[in-house]
Amino acid sequence: MQNSLLNPSSPVLGPFSLNEAKAAGIDPSVIWRNSNIVPVSRGLYRPSDWDFDLASAARSLSSASPGAWISHTTAARLHGLVLPAWLSDSNELHLSKPRHLPSVRRKGIIGHTQTLFEGEIEQVQGIWMSTRARTWLDLARRLPLHDLVCVADQLIRIPRPDFEGRVAPFATAEELRSMVERHKNRQGVVRAREALDLMRVGADSAPETLLRLAMFDANLPEPQLQVMLRPNDPFSPSADLGFKSRRLAIQYDGGHHLEEEQMHSDRRRDKAFRAAGWTVLVFGKEDQADNFGSAVRQIKRALRTAWVDPSVASGFARNTT
Repeated sequence: MQNSLLNPSSPVLGPFSLNEAKAAGIDPSVIWRNSNIVPVSRGLYRPSDWDFDLASAARSLSSASPGAWISHTTAARLHGLVLPAWLSDSNELHLSKPRHLPSVRRKGIIGHTQTLFEGEIEQVQGIWMSTRARTWLDLARRLPLHDLVCVADQLIRIPRPDFEGRVAPFATAEELRSMVERHKNRQGVVRAREALDLMRVGADSAPETLLRLAMFDANLPEPQLQVMLRPNDPFSPSADLGFKSRRLAIQYDGGHHLEEEQMHSDRRRDKAFRAAGWTVLVFGKEDQADNFGSAVRQIKRALRTAWVDPSVASGFARNTT
């Protein structure tokens, strides 16, 4: 909150709540007299020329709503969770309250009254919001199954400390299962249970998850994830998905793979697999746009013709014909 409100000619940088103004020692009458400030809803204000910013809006809404928390799509975006394209730029503001408080009645706010258990909300940069795991469960009512699995895979993947600055996943599979068990009767819980059965540790991106699920829907054998060419070598190249017993490596190369340095690295990676006798299949955004239909057909053909390691039990009970 900025004391610039005391000077009507000074700019106010973002939305704010009446609580924030009072905490800054500003008399409410100063706000009401400032022609550059417009009311948003009860106890919430913004500069008249303010360009919408989700984090700022959520922070002020949280400040003006004691006992409530930011949730659903809003929390997902603030947490950086992967969302389908039709939701990824959403500016919806979702606010949840526990059942013992009055329901949310604010203009432009999507309100929810929910059962809350300990540890399901947290304060992040001044915003009370649902944890990632609880946000995932809240999304189960709205997201299609495959997109819900993408979020689950994102939460349970093991991070790379050198690149991400963290050593623990955002959530464990056990935490997500416990979340579902605590909320047995809420809408979306059936879809959440389906997602629990389909999630896997190892996907580095949503397209990798969607490719794996396309293979599942086509009744193909389940691939291994992050397949190392040389398992005991920390510098070994790896495949996003693959079948060691068939020497089949499957890569999804997203947008960042078009950068020159990454392209050179990808070529070295694929060359190493091929030199070791592996078949390498590389897919990209065009294949995702096709819902990986062509990719699945190529994988089927490769599995039919790939070398089989006789020392490894195949377990390929699913269809490759």
